[in-house]
Amino acid sequence: MDQASKADGHDESTGPVQATVNGALRHARRLVVAVVGGTVLGIGVVMLVTPGPAVVFIPLGLAILAIEFAWARRLLKRVREQFPDRAGKGPAETEASKDRADAARRQPGQDHETQESSASRAPTRS
Repeated sequence: MDQASKADGHDESTGPVQATVNGALRHARRLVVAVVGGTVLGIGVVMLVTPGPAVVFIPLGLAILAIEFAWARRLLKRVREQFPDRAGKGPAETEASKDRADAARRQPGQDHETQESSASRAPTRS
């Protein structure tokens, strides 16, 4: 067997049919990974504007795509470098998140007062 056939991954003991089957299986696997990973990634992108855990689905979709695609591996590596302390942890306590939590705690009381005052102004039917 010569070096060129070894480099191609073809062995003289495997015939052209076996090589074709192996190539078809590789392409089928790549297609399945692309469809599943692309779907999960797409769902994550949609969740950026709709309620849902986009920060979970986007990296998950990239991880699935990274099984077969080098560009997804590079992008996933960049995402991991960008958010190294976020992996496996809950949301970070920032000043903005504390302010939002305080506002949410105050909000129900303010809404209740607003509803009472508007109810007292509503015309009564007789």
